[in-house]
Amino acid sequence: MSEPMVASESVGCRPTNGSADAGPILQMLHITKQFPGVKALDDVTMTVQRGVIHAICGENGAGKSTLMKVLSGVWAHGTYEGDIIFDGQEMAFHSIRESEEVGIVIIHQELALIPELSVTENIFLGNEVTNHGVIDWEEARRRALDLMARVGLDIDPDTAIKNLGVGQQQLIEIAKALSKNVRLLILDEPTSALNEDDSANLLDILRGLRAKGLTCIMISHKLNEISAIADSITVIRDGKTVESIDVAREGADENRIIRAMVGRPMDSRFPDHQPHIGETFFEVKNWTVEHPQIPGRLVCKHSDFFVRKGEIVGFAGVMGAGRTELARSIFGRTYGIWRDGQIYLNGEPVTIPNVSSAINHGIAYVPEDRKMLGLNLLDTIADTIVSAGIKRISPRGVIDLHAERAAAEEYRKEMRIKAGNIEVVVSTLSGGNQQKVVLAKWMFTQPVLAILDEPTRGIDVGAKYEIYTLIANLADEGKGVIMISSELPELLGVCDRIYTVFEGRITGCVKASEATQESLMRQMTDTATTAPVA
Repeated sequence: MSEPMVASESVGCRPTNGSADAGPILQMLHITKQFPGVKALDDVTMTVQRGVIHAICGENGAGKSTLMKVLSGVWAHGTYEGDIIFDGQEMAFHSIRESEEVGIVIIHQELALIPELSVTENIFLGNEVTNHGVIDWEEARRRALDLMARVGLDIDPDTAIKNLGVGQQQLIEIAKALSKNVRLLILDEPTSALNEDDSANLLDILRGLRAKGLTCIMISHKLNEISAIADSITVIRDGKTVESIDVAREGADENRIIRAMVGRPMDSRFPDHQPHIGETFFEVKNWTVEHPQIPGRLVCKHSDFFVRKGEIVGFAGVMGAGRTELARSIFGRTYGIWRDGQIYLNGEPVTIPNVSSAINHGIAYVPEDRKMLGLNLLDTIADTIVSAGIKRISPRGVIDLHAERAAAEEYRKEMRIKAGNIEVVVSTLSGGNQQKVVLAKWMFTQPVLAILDEPTRGIDVGAKYEIYTLIANLADEGKGVIMISSELPELLGVCDRIYTVFEGRITGCVKASEATQESLMRQMTDTATTAPVA
């Protein structure tokens, strides 16, 4: 094979014989990447044809993101074995900038936008539009409008990113990629934080880009979306390529994909669970909370609901409906300004003004944003798991390190957290394993009520099943569970009752066994209030 090109030497290079145009745009051959004690990638081979949407599937920790970091230069040439062939040329990227120079752009699951800057500033950050060394803001805005039009976004380019919804921010990331003359666009879980409408819009944008010849690689756990949009699929398990599927010729059988991902058939997406529901022990009445920054705007409007022992209660609503605001305001008033309402625990009124009080009353909250609100990414697994219940291992106010290690190891095994040991730093774990660490942290507090906000967001079908089983086990222990989810099939498959929320108001409650996605959606977009189901 010819001497590999470093990206800075190969910008714009294309073989002159035209062979590359007829062949695949990308080949990753025999890629092997090792970390201390862990082989993250083991002889992975993948081929991506031109002008297609190629999906990569696999369980959390399978190596998907690591493979894309190798491709984009995050893991530099020389730190892995194997070859990257892009557009017929062997590449040796040493940084993201080098891969971007030849047209490979990656959009990570955690969006890399600066909230305080405008749309224009974010699109051209690091790639500024200049005239004689000075930023030409008029031309930058004009180009920003053109790029936004390509992704179907009609907003003022001077709008601050912090004032946009997550779906709009995702489109800004794509516009930013297009500004770099992208030829291969990599999207890591692009719809994980989006509602159904925004997800459908994003998929339509990708179809449009494909029609114009852009090649996309999409990492996703949402098999229905992969089935709907992918032209080809590579499945990775335990760092190895286990299957490549040509969707046009073979179809996209979700059961086949699942078997390849987890190494076993899954007859059901949800565990069988027979509820044993007891008496009401947690109740909220007339809960009213004001927005923390907009005086007079209520994010929770006179909400009433209850939870019984052994019951899994779902909360459904479109993005921005107020589900998270309700949960966080109940958990020690960590969001908004409390204006009215009362919490009852075992029939007695209680006041829960802060997080410590919530923990002391047996309430746990797993946030939807695990990296911002759920974890200190610099901590180890051991430190994280015991952090919310430190009193349990601190007789006379001194931490018992032996008890800490024993507890952390017990939860690591019980939660099947994929890590060599409990001293591993949580920032090095996959998203699904980070989520398991957050869950373990709150299970260690031994709560009577667990509030789980999007507990399966961005994790694979196998890990989801494990979390569903954990939720069922909590209910079987007589604990109450509140589960917030944007995936209606998930709520219907796991919960006993489901409340619907619209514009900060609870609009209905129904037994899960009597609900459908359509009936829930009607109540999620309607201000009419239905009497709670007993």
